[in-house]
This record gives sequence, structure tokens and C-alpha cells, in this order.
Amino acid sequence: MEKKQFQAESKRLLDLMINSIYTNKEIFLRELISNASDAIDKMYYKALTDENISFNKEDYYIKVIPDKENRTLTIVDTGIGMTKEELDENLGIIAKSGSLSFKQQNELKDGYDIIGQFGVGFYSAFMVADTVTVLTKAYGENQGYKWESSGADGYTIEPYEKQDRGTEIILKLKENSEDEDYDQFLDQWRLKNIIKKYSDFIRYPIKMDVTKKVEKEGSKGEYIDVVEEETINSMVPIWRKNKNELTEEDYHNFYQEKRFGFDKPLKYIHMAVDGTISFNAILYIPENVPFDFYTKDYEKGLELYSKGILIMNRCPDLLPDYFSFVKGMVDSEDLSLNISREMLQQDRQLRIIAKRIKDKIKNELLSLLKNEREKYEKFFQNFGRQLKYGVYENFGQNKEDLQDLLMFYSSTEKKLVTLEEYISRMKEGQKYIYYASGESIERIEKMPQTEVLKEKGYEILFFTDDVDEFAIKMLREYKEKEFKSVSSGDLGIEELEGKTEEKESEEIFKKIKEVLGDKVKGVKPSKILKSHPVCLTVEGDISIEMEKILANLPNNPNIKAQRVLEINTEHNIFKKLKEMYEKDRDKFNLYVKVLYDQALLIEGLPIEDPVEYANNVSELLL
Repeated sequence: MEKKQFQAESKRLLDLMINSIYTNKEIFLRELISNASDAIDKMYYKALTDENISFNKEDYYIKVIPDKENRTLTIVDTGIGMTKEELDENLGIIAKSGSLSFKQQNELKDGYDIIGQFGVGFYSAFMVADTVTVLTKAYGENQGYKWESSGADGYTIEPYEKQDRGTEIILKLKENSEDEDYDQFLDQWRLKNIIKKYSDFIRYPIKMDVTKKVEKEGSKGEYIDVVEEETINSMVPIWRKNKNELTEEDYHNFYQEKRFGFDKPLKYIHMAVDGTISFNAILYIPENVPFDFYTKDYEKGLELYSKGILIMNRCPDLLPDYFSFVKGMVDSEDLSLNISREMLQQDRQLRIIAKRIKDKIKNELLSLLKNEREKYEKFFQNFGRQLKYGVYENFGQNKEDLQDLLMFYSSTEKKLVTLEEYISRMKEGQKYIYYASGESIERIEKMPQTEVLKEKGYEILFFTDDVDEFAIKMLREYKEKEFKSVSSGDLGIEELEGKTEEKESEEIFKKIKEVLGDKVKGVKPSKILKSHPVCLTVEGDISIEMEKILANLPNNPNIKAQRVLEINTEHNIFKKLKEMYEKDRDKFNLYVKVLYDQALLIEGLPIEDPVEYANNVSELLL
């Protein structure tokens, strides 16, 4: 029998594919099952177009047969089969796809599309097999054929007496090595796992004989092995069912089955989109934060299917980073796949699907906020920081998508509120949205800088996350109202603008600045303090809280806020300062240093020399 040679280009492609195209050897089973499904699809299409052919779906299936004794794995289908010419043409030229040719000739419509469009999936079998044998008999033919190859050295085709139409692919598995375990592809539990992972939603049953232990009849506690044929795959995916047929329990069960999380989902979203790009998706917002969510090990992305076959476990391009907490899957027949079907080409279809998903998630979150406030607040406590990072990243280009989803603790409401709610309660004549930053709500409540705003009944938003101020700097304004920090030193309140510095105090403030040197940008009488003697405010865009956060970065950029020491001229401490300025300059200097250190303590900043501070306080107590 003459051995035919692969084309020269095919030899190189075969070697490249076995060693490079597929990154995971278990993929071969997905490819062969997909091809088997294609073969049955072709038979179904013929039945649709030829009234003389009856198609009984129960007669069509795929069977996986492991044989440990002979070290073979066989994949059987009852599809259309191949003629000798088709064997030669489709399997003799790598990347010559019979599925693609069939599709082009018959112009298949939606619902019966063919996934095997590249003609390389079959050859993935050589990743795990020394020899691949194909036994096939085409529909309408009397003669069957046997195709066999051990790789790049070529292949043979000879007549073979096969009783039934269809195809059997027999893989003679490679021997184990130090690096590779090929025995796993003969283990029924491992095979079941691979089938469930990649081919669970193939529309035809995938069968396998499974050994089970059952109690021997009439015995007590004695078990025997029984072999039963079992359908491994689910066939009809939940996302292709009518939403009206599904219950909340169905969605929750799917969440658990796919191991999207060990909790219950807080919210599920079922999308069925038809149009230029058609796809189905089921998305979940988890109830709890995944344990690794805020670590570098967390992988975002949705499971990606093409015609029910798993293409990627995690497709990160389907979700923006700020919605990376969303779990779920997408299935589309309109995606362009690369040659190994392991990655997507970065194409227009993918971008359109990603945008539709992003918009849907946003709208569902807004609906949750409006109609199920308690649930939304629970969601925001878990994932609100991620939304704020989304506002901050890429120079604020996502702020329009996210600003209505943000929440902050309110000084007046004593709970989380939205920016829209804040705006709706603003006082007449109020120019700004006021906020205060700090490590906790309790510390912010005591900040001296908030006194005047509280006295006037202005609402203040409390920023306690490290990203809050950075996000707001990118947001800049909300509905034409700018944000203003209580520590900015200029709160934009007209009554305070009228306060002027006493002429006789000008010299004192110059002297205070002289004592503190370049520790502060300036010293001035305060327009915002009521009961406290001193506080720090800032000039410029970097606040004291931002300075603290930047200081904790691994590559500390050493960026400092431009600090301004404000002194309450109505406070008795200032009267004491004036007295010391006139009578005892050394003690005056002591007072200035202690007041500055106290301002640092109020802000949660470290004192440069704690020992000196303690000594200064002790001296004042004498």
C-alpha cells in the first residue's frame, strides 16, 4: 500500500501546530468532539434539504471509548462520514477544512453553523498520539475507508469494510515521559471532566461507558463494578433557554455548577442579543468579594463560548477593569477565532459585545440602586472601591459611565448617599460639593476644618478609601458643581470672605512663618476654625491625605502637600501667642512649634521629633 506524503507546507504546519499552536494538550478532545458534532450537523442539513432523508435525532450521537489495555482512545460519531476523495482532500492537506468547504457550498444559516473552519483541529490528536487511525463511511456510499498516519512522514488510505455510516477516530496514545502523563486520557473521570469543561453544550449526546460501584443484589455491604453507558454532556445550555422557563434557582444552580463562587450571586443578568452581532450571556454580580480580588493573582474575564464550545476560560477583553468582579459567560456564533480557537482575534465583533455587556451591567446596577437600595449598598461596600478606581484610571475617561454609581458617607444623613442625592439637598447659594478625607468616619467627624460647614448645615461627603480623592480629582465636577475639600482653605462661602486680618497681627504671622521655615507654605488667620486653635490646610492639588497615601507606595515619589498653618485668631491660644510675642520671644517660638506639631497630630501626620515635642510641652507646663 502506497504511503502518501503531506504537502511540504503541511509538514511544517503539523510540526508547528503540535508544538506551538495549542498550549494545552487536553484541547485535542474538544477539537475531535467538535469535528464529530460538525459531521452530524452536515447530516442534519442534508435531511433538511432532501425530503427522502429522515432525521431521527436519537440516532445521532458521539461516543468516547477509552481502552487502557490497548492504550487507545476512540471517538465515534454517527454523522455524514467521508468518501475516499474527502479523506485525501481534507486530511491530506492541513488547514484544508471540510467544514469550511461545506459551509461555503451550502451557505449555512444561523443555528446550524460549523465551528471547524480551519482544518487544523483534527491534527491536534498528534499532540497525544503516536498513530491516528480514521475509519469512515460516507452517507450514500457502499464502501468505507481507513486513513492512518503516524505524523509528518505521511498517511495511507485503503478500503475498509464498515457497516454503518459515520466516523471512528482511534488514537494510539504516546507512552508517558518524565514531563508528560498520557495515561490521564484513558481515565474515565479525567475524560468526563474534559468533556464537561469544553463540550458540555454540544447539541448531540456525548456518551461513554462508565464503571460504577453498586451493591450486589441480596448482599449487605458487598459492592461490584457495573459498566453503564452514560451521557456526559448537558447538551442544552441554560443561556439558550427562554427566560420564562427559568427560575432564580436555575440561575443560582448554574452559578454553583460553573464554580463562579461559593456564595450566592447578589444579582444575575440574562442577555439574549440579536442584531449585527448576536450573542447570549449570563452574568453574575457576586454577593461577597472573592478572597483574591484585590491581589495580582485575580483573573478577570468571562467564559467565552463559540456555538456552545468553550473557547476561553477567562476572556478579559469582555469586561472593563472596573467591572472585573462580574462572573459569567458569553456565547456567540459571530466571533472571529484564531487558528487554535484558544484566543480571539481583536476584532470589531468583540468590541461591540464588550460594549453591550458594559452598558447592560451599568444599567442593572442603576436599577439595583433605584429599586433595591439595601442590596446595592451591600454591593457597593464590597466593590465600590473598584468603581472608584475605574473613575481614576485612564485619566478619567470612564467617569461618565461610573459617576452615578458612586456612593459616599454623608455627614448629615449618616449613611451612604449618591452624588445625585447630595446635589438634590444642596443649600441655596451653595457653590460646591464639600468633602473631607481621613482614615475613618470617626476621625473625620472631629476634623477642625469641618466646623464652619457643620455650623451652616452644609452636607459633607466623607472620603475614607485611599482612592477617593484621586478619583474626585479626575471627576472634577458633578452636574456643573465642583468638588471642594474642607482642607482647601478657601471654602467659597461669602460670609467668610469678609474676614480680614488685623494689621497688628501681620507681624506675628510673619514671625510664625519665620520660626517654621519651609515646613509650611504659609501661615494665615483662619476663616474656618471655630473652637479649635489651629489646623492645616493646603494649596494646590495634593492634599495631606494624598501625600500620606503616596508616601506608602513602594517607589515613594516623595510628593508633599503645600501645607498652610491656619490659626484661630478668636481663640485664647492666639491671645497667649500675642502676649508671648511681646514679652518672651523664646516662649513664643516654643508655642509656635507645639501648635504646629499639634496640627500635624490632628492630621494623623508623624511629628518630626517626638522627643523635642514632649520636652516642649513639658516646658510649657512648668
